[in-house]
Amino acid sequence: QLQASGGGLVQAGGSLRLSCAASGRTFRTYNMAWFRQAPGKEREFVAAINWSGGSTSITDSAKGRFTISRDNAKNTVNLQMNSLKPEDTAVYYCAASSTVYRSSRSGNYEHWGQGTLVTVSS
Repeated sequence: QLQASGGGLVQAGGSLRLSCAASGRTFRTYNMAWFRQAPGKEREFVAAINWSGGSTSITDSAKGRFTISRDNAKNTVNLQMNSLKPEDTAVYYCAASSTVYRSSRSGNYEHWGQGTLVTVSS
């Protein structure tokens, strides 16, 4: 089970840190990712981190602004978002896959958090 938190309202240029807490003993075996879905748009891949934390990937539109990290001892994965833009406004979801890393296909992820809303005002 995944529980996402940390969303909120922030002005353009501001920062937010999203967290995803996982239950269970097998968290450290899962590759993790963040997706987002803006109103009227399809869910899109944002960032991924492999099971060990040794490899990360950020979508092009967020490179240099977003950082993904994980703490396997605490069963958490985080998304640090800096220099936020109004176009970053969306519901952000964390997801877990036992088989793939850095996949942009939602269907490759077995577990999903409930989503946390990020609103960036201009």
